[in-house]
Amino acid sequence: MKTFSASHKTVFVVDHCPYMAESCRQQVEYDMLTKTRAQGIIPLAPVSKSLWTCAVECSMEYCRILFDIYPFKKLVNYIVSDSEFHFLNTWSQEDQNVQELMSALAAVGPPNPREDPECCSILHGLVAAVESLCKITEYQHEARTTLMDNAEHVTNKGRIICITNAKSDTHVRMLEDCVQETIQEHNKLAAGSDRLMQIQQCELVLIHTYPLGDDTLVSDRPRKEISPVLTSEVHSVRAGRHLAGKLNILVQQHFDLASTTITNIPMKEEQHANTSANYDVELLHHKDAHLEFIRSGELHPPGSASRDSSLKETVTLKWCTPRTNSVELHFCTGAFRISPVDVNSRPSSCLTNFLLNGRSVLLEQPRKSGSKVISHMLSSHGGEIFLHVLSSTRSTLEDPPSISEGCGGRVTDYRITDFGEFMRENRLTPFPGPKQIEAAARAPLERAKDQLERHTRYWPMIISQTTIFNMQAVVPLASLIVKESLTEEDVLTCQKTIYNLVDMERKNDPLPISTVGTRGKGPKRDEQYRIMWNELETLVRAHINSTERHQRVLDCIVACRSKPPEEEERKKRGRKREEKEDKSEKNGKDVEPDKTWQESERLKGVLECEKEELAEAEIIKDSPDSPEPLNKKPRLAIEETPPVEKAKGPVSLLAMWTSRINTANSRKHQEFVGRLNSVNNKAELYQHLKEENGKDTHENGKASR
Repeated sequence: MKTFSASHKTVFVVDHCPYMAESCRQQVEYDMLTKTRAQGIIPLAPVSKSLWTCAVECSMEYCRILFDIYPFKKLVNYIVSDSEFHFLNTWSQEDQNVQELMSALAAVGPPNPREDPECCSILHGLVAAVESLCKITEYQHEARTTLMDNAEHVTNKGRIICITNAKSDTHVRMLEDCVQETIQEHNKLAAGSDRLMQIQQCELVLIHTYPLGDDTLVSDRPRKEISPVLTSEVHSVRAGRHLAGKLNILVQQHFDLASTTITNIPMKEEQHANTSANYDVELLHHKDAHLEFIRSGELHPPGSASRDSSLKETVTLKWCTPRTNSVELHFCTGAFRISPVDVNSRPSSCLTNFLLNGRSVLLEQPRKSGSKVISHMLSSHGGEIFLHVLSSTRSTLEDPPSISEGCGGRVTDYRITDFGEFMRENRLTPFPGPKQIEAAARAPLERAKDQLERHTRYWPMIISQTTIFNMQAVVPLASLIVKESLTEEDVLTCQKTIYNLVDMERKNDPLPISTVGTRGKGPKRDEQYRIMWNELETLVRAHINSTERHQRVLDCIVACRSKPPEEEERKKRGRKREEKEDKSEKNGKDVEPDKTWQESERLKGVLECEKEELAEAEIIKDSPDSPEPLNKKPRLAIEETPPVEKAKGPVSLLAMWTSRINTANSRKHQEFVGRLNSVNNKAELYQHLKEENGKDTHENGKASR
């Protein structure tokens, strides 16, 4: 079937009755452009447009945007209604331009306020609009000719946009009933004609416009189905800039358009040629130009702003330095025609002329931190300006990621085995037929799609991006949580799995955390379990909307994650112990050489002292005047030598050297006899004077030497 959407045909019906000549009451200052005014000259009073002028300008802006972005296959038929209807153009492609419509409107002229209102009605234009929708366009005729015998498979849909000044909600319902009856009548006529086509679907958009300051007599109403063929929606809008904004929103909704605002465009000032200022220009284009933002989840990057609550926000892109050499530009994945929102403004005109002169401009996403990302480019081709989408992710021209050997790709750790199991669980099989399907049951294909959706809510593709899917202990919970409904036994199994994980954490068991791309030993044990619990909670939260039992599994996880105070204290002690072990491992190599050096120096000093004392003893023994040597106590073995008392805190090099010298010197001399025989470290001198036998002091002198 050759499908033509409702956007293929758009019929504008604009009210040309006398009441449309009323002022919209939005004043326009036009004497403000006069730079020099003689003294005493009174400035001219501001003027205001009529409802008819506002309706024509806004509808022409709608058509201009449509013709800029869709030069083919999106057709407009313009009708003016007063005492009769007036076709300003046809469905022919040659009539689809703003100049043709403006010339026809100039010939129609403004409404005549002195004309009899009773003779004028918007109904004439609505009837003519339905009749116009039944006519065959060039593209429909080509499709019917191609299909030949199956010409009835070509669809015929359209949209009617009516701008009028309605009296009340009852008047609006009367217009809807008129359109419904007219569609039924013309469908009967088209059924017996080869030059007409029946209307399968018609969208009626009624826009009630009224002057500023007046109360609206018509209430807004969203789209409503009047019949299987007709849908209707009502918009009550004040004339002037409000009506222009409403039609700007409608053209985006009707033709799948989106908004992009180019910021920081440098432009020289007219008054000061040596200075420049930055301006913004808003562009409209097809919404697929933002497809990369939608896929990456950044549809509203930093800097985006909303113009209207009923419309998606405009995406803000920043101006980059223009490029002249097309060879240096990145490859693009799409190109879309653009249309400026304010086509007559100076910034829009300057940007358009700049691009039409053969220049290209790169556009980047505004970011608060990190490197800039160039996502789009503006360039002209054949006198038309296009917004090019540049690939900011993996290039489609690169080799695909490797699955086995890893050649040509950056990612090699795919979950190949798990993906094979995933395909096995979601395999489609033939079904006998629709006769076996119960009335209340869903089709097998729909159930299969639902199962596939549940299994892919959270399914990491790379081993290094997941922890729980690398743990055998989590397999029971991961396989049960994706089910559409859980039994009590399934809930108990999930809870048992969670308790096993809690027990693993209490025992401080290691987890299969990937350390690819990280330095050192990776995250601490507490951090590993925190990552594991976060991922497990993410998996379960993706399925909590299924049943109440899924929620119970999540409640169990949340309860187990909230540890008591004594558990937190135990974890804190464990962290301190791990830090101490790491510190000791780090400093172990520095401490061991220091201890070895100190021990070797101590042993060396002891050996030198023993050698010197032995040599001195031999000299004294061989001397003729030397007394008998003292009976010395046997020296302790080297192993029994008491070590030097270790000072508390850090020891300086001077203190170490002084301690070594003192230890060596203390072993090079004999201790005084008086000190050896002293009491409380006090020795009595000249003891021989107290002796009564009066022996010669010289006899005792030898003994007391």
